[in-house]
Amino acid sequence: MTDATERAARPVRLGPKSVAVLLLTGAVGVVAFGWPLLADGGSGLAHAQDAPWLFAALLPLLVAVVVATISESGMDAKAVAMLGVLAAVGAALRPLGAGTAGLEPMFFLMVLSGRVLGPGFGFVLGSVTMFASALLTGGVGPWMPFQMLSMGWFTMGAGLLPGPDRLRGRTELAMLAVYGCVAAFAYGTVMNLQGWVILTELGSGISFVPGAPVHENLVRFLAYCAATSLGWDLGRAVLTVVLTLTLGPTLLKALRRATRRAAFDARAAFEEPGADGAADTP
Repeated sequence: MTDATERAARPVRLGPKSVAVLLLTGAVGVVAFGWPLLADGGSGLAHAQDAPWLFAALLPLLVAVVVATISESGMDAKAVAMLGVLAAVGAALRPLGAGTAGLEPMFFLMVLSGRVLGPGFGFVLGSVTMFASALLTGGVGPWMPFQMLSMGWFTMGAGLLPGPDRLRGRTELAMLAVYGCVAAFAYGTVMNLQGWVILTELGSGISFVPGAPVHENLVRFLAYCAATSLGWDLGRAVLTVVLTLTLGPTLLKALRRATRRAAFDARAAFEEPGADGAADTP
């Protein structure tokens, strides 16, 4: 399949409205994750207070992404069905490794799905999958909107990688494995930032100090990541790489075959009966 053919087969193609809403959602997310580093020490700001409000703000933005893509690319029932199936599979995979050294098999599925189905579909898929898995595992809390946004970024990034007309076979798998490894660490690091700011009694070397200079808090944050989650993130990254290299070829073929057969861009055409001048007979 050529790059142009794959882009045409994607169920959600980004248009101006979609890009604008994704950028807005991303900007809100960056501020939500990063503003405690710049907050004044006497403000009393912490994610424990702002996360529920962020959840209320993010969900309409995520819905707006879906609405924008539907209006621009005609996201039909087939695309919604594929979204539901992949989100259900991802949500079912997540509990399999929960609590075991960061082994989370859903990440490799998100990488491959985002690669085949594109960044627009990938962002929605990542967010919906994390939401569904939180409901499935009882992991609903103030951290959930942050997980939804981070997983949306994770899956969308795979859809932004260079096209398959330039990278095929083993080269493509190697690229996806490297991306999955780096993104797995990035996901863990971003989520650490969400939780680290509310843990102020871990010790002077690794705890968040409201109002401290940014570079000092960043040093503490890196020490916190190394001390608390490096092994967990490593397990997630290694499993993502192994599954991508071993199961990746089969799953990529299956996803691309399903995308081609779904013919997302096909539009129904109606012709007048007996267009050749002869009446139709039963």
